[in-house]
Amino acid sequence: MNKKSFFISVAVLTLLFKPLFGQEKELSFSLEDCILKALKENLKVAVEAYNPELADAYLSKAKELFMPRFEVSYGGERTETPSSWWLQQADVLIDKFTNYSASIVQQVPTGGNFSLSLSGYRSETNQGFQTINPVYFNSLRLGFTQPLLRDFGFKVSKKEILIARNNLDMSLNQLQSVLIDTIYLVQEAYWNLVFSIENYKVKSQSLQLARDLLAKNRKEVEFGKLAPIEILNAEAEVASREADILQAEVQIKRSEDLLRNLINLGEEESQKRIIPVDKPEFIEREVSMDDALKLAMEKRPDLKMKMKDIETRELNLSVAKNQLLPGLNLSFSYWSPGISGDRVIYLDGNPFLGKIGVEKGSPGDSLRDSLKLIYNNWNVGLTLSIPLSNFLSKADYVRAKIEAEKSQLELKDSEKQIFLEIKNAVREIESNAKRAQAYRVARELAEKRLEAEEKKLNVGLTTNYFVLQYQEELANARSMELKSVVDYNLAWAKLDRATGISLEKRNLKIY
Repeated sequence: MNKKSFFISVAVLTLLFKPLFGQEKELSFSLEDCILKALKENLKVAVEAYNPELADAYLSKAKELFMPRFEVSYGGERTETPSSWWLQQADVLIDKFTNYSASIVQQVPTGGNFSLSLSGYRSETNQGFQTINPVYFNSLRLGFTQPLLRDFGFKVSKKEILIARNNLDMSLNQLQSVLIDTIYLVQEAYWNLVFSIENYKVKSQSLQLARDLLAKNRKEVEFGKLAPIEILNAEAEVASREADILQAEVQIKRSEDLLRNLINLGEEESQKRIIPVDKPEFIEREVSMDDALKLAMEKRPDLKMKMKDIETRELNLSVAKNQLLPGLNLSFSYWSPGISGDRVIYLDGNPFLGKIGVEKGSPGDSLRDSLKLIYNNWNVGLTLSIPLSNFLSKADYVRAKIEAEKSQLELKDSEKQIFLEIKNAVREIESNAKRAQAYRVARELAEKRLEAEEKKLNVGLTTNYFVLQYQEELANARSMELKSVVDYNLAWAKLDRATGISLEKRNLKIY
């Protein structure tokens, strides 16, 4: 896996992020635009995307253990020594020796290994009374070794590969977990920005109503219909609502900065305002606690990570238990030699009578004889090894056992936490649905009450104080209704995160 080739496959949302430019200093984003851009550009996601690549590299390295290994060696030496007695027939003894070998070694899943090797040498000397000089020797050898107790088995021999594969799965699940969290954070920031903007509009509308009332009061005071004190009351309310506007503006900027950071806008884009395109909707849907919990048990990436961690801990326990056994190794080898060279012919076969000729030989004759398996040799052996003290192995076993038990408890704790998250998310959905309905009714009643109060004011049956009060109540009702709808949408987003289906829901896959 390569970081540069890491991408999100989109099955339904086939269009990648395309910002819609409204004004020169504005960027219009839909929620899905922001999510896709965050998944592609968010720095935390980019950092986390390196981990599967690293884990894949470790897995490739671990697999090299079972790749055939080819070995070649070559060496030579020449020695000169003074002669020590007359039978050597030379004042200075000169020996030349050259050796070579080529072998292939293959590890097997049961913990043993096969080897096939071809080795040989060439030896030449100036000593007398030689039968063959120079000598060409070759040997073809097949070997096999297999542990029968300690170090035996697939789990032991493939331990590093299995652990590396689990680590790769865990890193992919961790990446998926980061992506799910990022999706939720984007949703939260986006809807909070929407609320901040809409809340600003509500506050602006409320301020405008207060200003209209102030202008109306001034005219009526001018014509003597109201006391001057009514102007002060209206001005105080305008000032209070102007302060609310300033606070709403600050909240918009904070929400923009948070969303801007999540989607990692460039330096030029970061200077522009973010205009959300989507608006929160209240669409009441049924939610099932049991179905949500079942989904979480199947989809949650952090739960899958815990299960992979348990597999690794149990593997370590199994290997540690195996290391408590005595060593019993089976070995088998079969080899066939071949020898050739220049055969020295003596008179009547007696070297003291003198050399009368040489029968030439070649290295090929020696190699041919070894490959024909003319000479059959083999051996079989068992080696038993019993340590006098294995306290280190026992310590490893105890540690592995404790870690395995600990991982089981961690899994149970995670399951309890997931159940709690699901329960809270379902409760929030249900409570926010009721809140949204209640605040909708409250807003409708506030509108009717303000409308009725304004009509009463026009005929002199009430005062400006009550009109201002009902305006404030209507503004608060609108804000609370909007907040409840935003919270309702966020509660569903929180449930998607708790069940681990945020990516699947959008048909996004990690490759």
